Amino acid sequence: MAATTMGVCKLLLVCAAFLTLVRGDTPANCTYEDIKGTWKFSVGSGGNDRSVDCKSFSGPFASEVEVTLTYPDLAVDQFGNAGFWTIIYNQGFEVVVAGRKFFAFSKYEEKDKKVTSYCNELLPGWSHDVLDHDWACYVGKKTPTVGEPWSTGKKSSPQSSRFSSVLKFENRRFYNDMDFIAKINSVQSSWRAAPYPHLEGRSMEELVNMAGGPASRVAGRPSPAPVTREVYEAAAKLPKEFDWRSVDGTNFVSPVRDQASCGSCYAFASMAMNEARVRIMTNNTKQPVFSPQDIVDCSEYSQGCAGGFPYLIGGKYAEDFGLVLESDNPYKGKDLNECKTPASAKRHYSTKYEYVGGYYGACNEPLMRQNLYENGPIAVGFEVLKDFMNYKGGIYHHTGLGDGFAPFELTNHAVLVVGYGEDKDTGEQFWIVKNSWGEKWGEQGFFRIRRGTDECAFESMAVQSTPIIAA
Repeated sequence: MAATTMGVCKLLLVCAAFLTLVRGDTPANCTYEDIKGTWKFSVGSGGNDRSVDCKSFSGPFASEVEVTLTYPDLAVDQFGNAGFWTIIYNQGFEVVVAGRKFFAFSKYEEKDKKVTSYCNELLPGWSHDVLDHDWACYVGKKTPTVGEPWSTGKKSSPQSSRFSSVLKFENRRFYNDMDFIAKINSVQSSWRAAPYPHLEGRSMEELVNMAGGPASRVAGRPSPAPVTREVYEAAAKLPKEFDWRSVDGTNFVSPVRDQASCGSCYAFASMAMNEARVRIMTNNTKQPVFSPQDIVDCSEYSQGCAGGFPYLIGGKYAEDFGLVLESDNPYKGKDLNECKTPASAKRHYSTKYEYVGGYYGACNEPLMRQNLYENGPIAVGFEVLKDFMNYKGGIYHHTGLGDGFAPFELTNHAVLVVGYGEDKDTGEQFWIVKNSWGEKWGEQGFFRIRRGTDECAFESMAVQSTPIIAA
């Protein structure tokens, strides 16, 4: 999930489709409308710790919980206890009610080049108390709501056309198209494109992983939420520009890293957010560098090098399981299909994870600025497009240009927002963003992107969490 816009987006889309072919990691596609309503959770025996294996759970059941999910984020159980819920992109949802959390992915099947989402059912998921002590497995099914039309929740997505179009490019390798780069630079002056010799020859699989991986595919995303008067007035008091890399001369942002050809941008953005916030909370007296490889190999909340999302990693995984230092599990840039983090590794936890605004769909530009300024850098997912791959400097926006390299299916690239500003000559507003493609790319590993226009869906689903500072 890491990248830049149009050029990257195109490459990512093609690559994501190809990776789906070889890995079979296509996620479900279930919307807010599919999920809201009444659910019955069938819960197994409790008393387990966080190591409980829920992947194949189908019973026996020790209890049942009925919960009704309504707009925008209210969850109410059968006893009238009120709580919270949010969808997690198009993949699943989390409920917090009566002192317990429930999280599961929506059910799906992939067969004969077709993905079928069963949005009225859940894959086996995890339930635990809010203190992370008492764990249990559960499954869930949606139940009919009186007075509302009933749907089976079954949604089929034929993919034969996508597969055939991807196969056409299967043997293509990335090359720096100098005509395409020249065209980008001729149609606008906000940013400049340049060739990257070190990317020459990379396969579609490698490119789609750079942009987020096939499991980070997003079939639709919310628009930024309306700005309330309260939010507008609070944002109006913020400075016109701010950068966590230079606060009174002090840098609170950890060094730029390179995810290589693994679709681990979601892990790098999540680690970078927690690294920066620990630095801020301790005035740089603690400067941890956390391990993305632990996420790639050990987290059941993501799909390794095939992709994932910061809400589940920088937030939920960091709270439920904790993060480990880079030295405990150094980055390999590939799936090892085995968790090699030592059991003795110290865990560093976070809490209060959320989408900016409180739930998926509540984010907007002023809220992002406010939370960035008050709390620290925030993780963001955005649509990567073909022209973004060749970004070298300036304020990026999608040019609308493409080079015909490949067909598309949008993937979600995760990055870290570290600041914001405004061009002194043109007045163009921008975000300052840390990428995970190494220091050779962009502005020494960073990029700026147009702010206030939801460029490439940049302002629709930011995530934050709060580190717990250990003694």
